[in-house]
Amino acid sequence: MYLGDVIGRVVATAKNETLEGRTLLLVRRRADGRAVVAIDAVGAGAGERVYVCRGRESSFAFLPDPAPSDATVVGIVDRMDPS
Repeated sequence: MYLGDVIGRVVATAKNETLEGRTLLLVRRRADGRAVVAIDAVGAGAGERVYVCRGRESSFAFLPDPAPSDATVVGIVDRMDPS
């Protein structure tokens, strides 16, 4: 899991049927600046800092109908307090 910034949306006209109606976001990872496409589970938008779950667990956000996902936005960060 990691923090990222939403930098855009991805539009795919041909996709797995379980992804129909789901928003795909382009998220820049804060750690290394690389971008990843993630399914949005929380209603995030461009410019927001988000919490991304990776791997098999990324599909759990959509249970009982798991989506084929390797990355899912599972939270929107309101504030960060560095220690």
